[in-house]
Amino acid sequence: MRIFKEHLILKGCSVKQALELLNKLAPDSILFVVDHEHKLIGSLTDGDVRRGLLNDFTITSRIDEIIQPNPRYIRKGENNISKIIAYREELYRILPVVDENMCVVNVINFRTIKSYLPIDAVIMAGGRGQRLQPLTDSKPKPLLKVGEKPIMEHNIDRLAAYGIDNFWVSVKYLGKQIEQYFGNGHKKNINIEYVWETEPLGTIGAVSKVTNFVHDYVLVTNSDLLTTIDYENFFLDFVNQEADFAVLTIPYQVSIPYAVLETKDRNIKSLKEKPTYTYYSNGGVYLMKKEMLQYIPEDSFFNSTDLMEALINKDFKVISYPFTGYWLDVGKHEDFEKAQVDITNLIF
Repeated sequence: MRIFKEHLILKGCSVKQALELLNKLAPDSILFVVDHEHKLIGSLTDGDVRRGLLNDFTITSRIDEIIQPNPRYIRKGENNISKIIAYREELYRILPVVDENMCVVNVINFRTIKSYLPIDAVIMAGGRGQRLQPLTDSKPKPLLKVGEKPIMEHNIDRLAAYGIDNFWVSVKYLGKQIEQYFGNGHKKNINIEYVWETEPLGTIGAVSKVTNFVHDYVLVTNSDLLTTIDYENFFLDFVNQEADFAVLTIPYQVSIPYAVLETKDRNIKSLKEKPTYTYYSNGGVYLMKKEMLQYIPEDSFFNSTDLMEALINKDFKVISYPFTGYWLDVGKHEDFEKAQVDITNLIF
């Protein structure tokens, strides 16, 4: 993945310097012109340079006079996903992301990512992974490789593919290994911070430690899932349903090989011949409005199911997002072995 700063050029640079940078960027040849504080001033393409040269500029001329002064951009933290989709459908392929001061903080490329969702992500990676012993005796479960890379890296890369670039990782058991492997995330053009659990805090309790979320929506996911979920579709469904909290659910069908009688006080009310029932299981991925996090007690053992129950009791809108695509909880040895086979046929 290209580091976004490769798309930046300082105002006052020469046309020759711009050409050298554009040549390195091919086929992503567009530059965003910034000042010394990274404030966005304009954009520059091969076509702009070509037109400048035809108008008697030279390679020693300053780029300031040939740039496009009003480039399209995305504002960090902006919740208008329809704007992002419109840019993508109108084939605006590479766009700068700016903060409230118009300083460039990222550059997104729809050739390499699918969307740019206004979501912060928390990955729960502090568990011991006892069911996968002895594999987890000296390595944390999130770093066990499925195919060519660790389970957790599959998760991070899929989230990043939808433009999520602010991550918090909850760690405890052998957490230093996880921190050393992923670092600050800049090599993947994302930002990663670490939340350390001194005591086990359940499946969502550690999220209470995060005080610097950037966006109004937060996604919390287990680190040991392998899934092909479309996060943009998940987010759009959440918004369209006007939900406060959503959980990815996995449908399971149970077929009864006999007729089922429904009774009341021993009286038969109905009969179903060999029915099939569909139940929905917790898939370990949660999307919520940031304000829902206030219902997670600080520094206390608290599970995601506890939060769901608390929100339901307070009459918040808690919805299911039924998912029929690929999903696997890599929790046991047989799951780990299945993942090694499945990964060769999965498209991430």
